Amino acid sequence: MSEPEPFHQLVGHLDYPMAIVTAADGHERSGCLVGFHTQCSIEPPRFLICISRRNHTFSVAARSAHLAVHFLDRADYALSVLFGEHTGDEIDKFARCAWREQHGVPVLTDVGSWFIGRVLERLPLGDHVGHLVTPVDGHAAGELDQLAFQQVKTMKPGHPS
Repeated sequence: MSEPEPFHQLVGHLDYPMAIVTAADGHERSGCLVGFHTQCSIEPPRFLICISRRNHTFSVAARSAHLAVHFLDRADYALSVLFGEHTGDEIDKFARCAWREQHGVPVLTDVGSWFIGRVLERLPLGDHVGHLVTPVDGHAAGELDQLAFQQVKTMKPGHPS
C-alpha cells in the first residue's frame, strides 16, 4: 500500500532543521546530512537520530558506540553540501573539512553547536534506523539561524534516501 499523495505534499513543505551526524568504529569514519532527528526525552535526556540504510554512514554508525550531532547554521551551507551531496563510498569527506576526534568520533570544528551521544539502542524504522543516544559531551555556541530542509531540498544526495 502506498502513502497518499497529500502526505508527501505536506511533509515536503515542512522545514526540518538539518544536522550533520558523524560516526567512527575504530577503523573507519563517516558522516552524513540528516533531517530526521529530534529530542525525545527530557529526563533522562535522549535524542533520536535516523539514518538511511542506503547511506554509507549507516554501516559505520551501526558499529559506533557514539555519534556526534552537529546543528547547522545557514553559514554552514558549504559543509551541508559536502556531507549531503557526496558519499563516503567515493571520497574522504574529512580530508575536505576541519575536525578533531572526541569520544572516538569526528567533531567538525567549524560547526559551533554540537553534542556527542552514547548509543543506547538502534531501532528499525522502515528505510531508516533510529539511533537513540544520551548526551555525553557538547558545545552550544548560542542562537542559530538554522539551516533547514527548504534550503537544501534541491541538493543531489550522494545516495538516494
